Amino acid sequence: MSKLETIAIDGPVAVGKSVVGSLLAKSLGYRFLDTGAMYRALTWKALQLGIDLNDEEALSKLAAETEINITSAGSDDGCCLILINGRNVSPETRREEVEKSVSLVARVAGVRKAMVVKQLMLASKGKVVMAGRDIGTVVLPDAKLKIYLSASPKERARRRYHELLERGVQTGYDKVLSDLNKRDKLDSERALGPLRPAVDAMIIDTDGLDVEQVLARIVGTIEEVQ
Repeated sequence: MSKLETIAIDGPVAVGKSVVGSLLAKSLGYRFLDTGAMYRALTWKALQLGIDLNDEEALSKLAAETEINITSAGSDDGCCLILINGRNVSPETRREEVEKSVSLVARVAGVRKAMVVKQLMLASKGKVVMAGRDIGTVVLPDAKLKIYLSASPKERARRRYHELLERGVQTGYDKVLSDLNKRDKLDSERALGPLRPAVDAMIIDTDGLDVEQVLARIVGTIEEVQ
């Protein structure tokens, strides 16, 4: 597996990138970097500071000046811990107000440019599985293996709905679907790094597939690439 230094996994919200990516990284002995967690962490900090989410200059400045790191050390579920200036803010990044606002922050060009710099630094040591929205197209365009996970909005909303219920968040399926469609629109229509598969990405439709089946397809592809 040594020749495959970087693996890019992209896809829309609630498609399973983090779960699949973390399991894949573990099976390969690689690091897993969830770039979505970085944007959520920055969004949380912006909300904490009371920054207007329409103030692109302030958000860009915040992104450039904030130290954001990702580590799996101390994580109980195999996913990443997100650190801001050395503080673990992972629980805060999953708050409802953060989830609702993250696409507004992520669409800002200055924010994305600052984040890409940080992501490249994190990926520079190699042997990494990186998940996000623009990894194969912007962050790691030279990755030897690029995966794009897709699923219907209804299926993704169903998954997110049950995930939220398990976390004790009371909501309704229709609201989850509406919020998901809004995020898809923002993510796919932003000017810089829009959500789309790389031209050379392997696209996997995860409708009707469980995590193990998706993982098996990716592992099979890795064996072919090697």
